[in-house]
Amino acid sequence: MSEQSVQLEKLAELLRLKIEYTPDDFSTRTITTSAVNRPGLQLVGFYTQFDNNRLQFMGIVEIMYLKTLPSDERRKVFTELFKRNIPALVICNNMEIYSEALDQARRYNVPLFSTEKDTSQFSAEIIARLNAMLAPSITRHGVLVEVYGEGIFMTGDSGSGKSETAIELIKRGHMLVADDAVEIKRVSYNTLIGSAPDLIRHYMELRGIGVIDVRRLYGMGAVSNSTTIDLVIDFQQWSEHEHYDRLGADTNYTEILDVKVPSMLVPVAPGRNLAVIVEVAAMNNKQRKMGFNAAKALQERLLEHLNPQDV
Repeated sequence: MSEQSVQLEKLAELLRLKIEYTPDDFSTRTITTSAVNRPGLQLVGFYTQFDNNRLQFMGIVEIMYLKTLPSDERRKVFTELFKRNIPALVICNNMEIYSEALDQARRYNVPLFSTEKDTSQFSAEIIARLNAMLAPSITRHGVLVEVYGEGIFMTGDSGSGKSETAIELIKRGHMLVADDAVEIKRVSYNTLIGSAPDLIRHYMELRGIGVIDVRRLYGMGAVSNSTTIDLVIDFQQWSEHEHYDRLGADTNYTEILDVKVPSMLVPVAPGRNLAVIVEVAAMNNKQRKMGFNAAKALQERLLEHLNPQDV
């Protein structure tokens, strides 16, 4: 799992922030946490438990409060805030940029921005952006497809048929997300998003044919840039000595980035239509999320049949 950071310059561009002041090393500045802070108690000097790694932003309340202070007191407020080496300060609602703020931003080399967005809108947008950009991530070998709205992550040894199955699924109207390398991000405590590395997005390798561009061969409707990972299917060569689950009453899980994802093992053998199996698995997984488990329902019917007096 890799630690993520976001370039402050890129973030400011995405959020369309107006630059009031940036230091010479602005292009190298980064943010490493998705948490942000709206300084309130800090304006009156309370800095206990203050996290200086968080981006700071002010709105109408803070700016109007500062307006009631004499210039030397405002300067002291911004001095106390900026000397803690915060990543940046954003003034929302197109509020006035005090000269004391500009002076101390230059003195302590703190980037200063402004935006017309109100504090609620800005807070929601920046947290969403940072959560996505700073999400814990990992790259795994496999093929990721979207089938009936379910993100299916197919794993298994090289040559087990993952790419061939993906092509058959594409021909059936489903979408390819990533082939060979899948970048996985945990965007919430129980949600994983998978995508392809930019370099190989929409490309696939098929043994005997070589590399193909799925988007050009099958059209834009055959590809998707990302999808949630809802089910892991592990392709394994059929073995007579292996015991395979035939009912599927219990759900197995694979842990990725501390998130448990439903998983199943599919034995691969000549004559098995893996694309059809993946389609059924996707529909069955969706049905389970809606609260219906066919295997358990069958077990209950069998118990009722065997013990009619208990019904």
